[in-house]
Amino acid sequence: MTQVKTGDTVRIHYTGTLQDGSTFDTSDGREPLEFEVGSGQIIPGLDNAMPGMEVGEKKKVEVPADEAYGQPDPSAKQAVPRSEIPDNIPLDLGTQLQVQTPNGQVMPVTVIDVNEAEVTLDANHPLAGKDLTFDIELVEIA
Repeated sequence: MTQVKTGDTVRIHYTGTLQDGSTFDTSDGREPLEFEVGSGQIIPGLDNAMPGMEVGEKKKVEVPADEAYGQPDPSAKQAVPRSEIPDNIPLDLGTQLQVQTPNGQVMPVTVIDVNEAEVTLDANHPLAGKDLTFDIELVEIA
């Protein structure tokens, strides 16, 4: 049987869970995820688990934070004067917003603190600092 090697394009079904068992993403009900092994298109910990797998094989992959979305970067958190945020923008804790950087790039941020004067936004990936578990099934080697 053919085994996955670096450079192969593969299709997998997956379910990603956090340490508490909650699901943060899944391909269930969707097309399998397609990517080139070793190309950096997916997180390193999952990419590194692919070589040697055969079509139809299933496995559980434990991915530490450093091989997933990394550790949170304190400099990615920024307090913004509340007066600079339009009144129609929801500021509930955990709300995900998009901001535009000075060079025009759109960046997702999460509201992590709100007080009378400021709103603190976090541009870290929501899964930064978290160890992840993936249940994967290799569907196809293209």
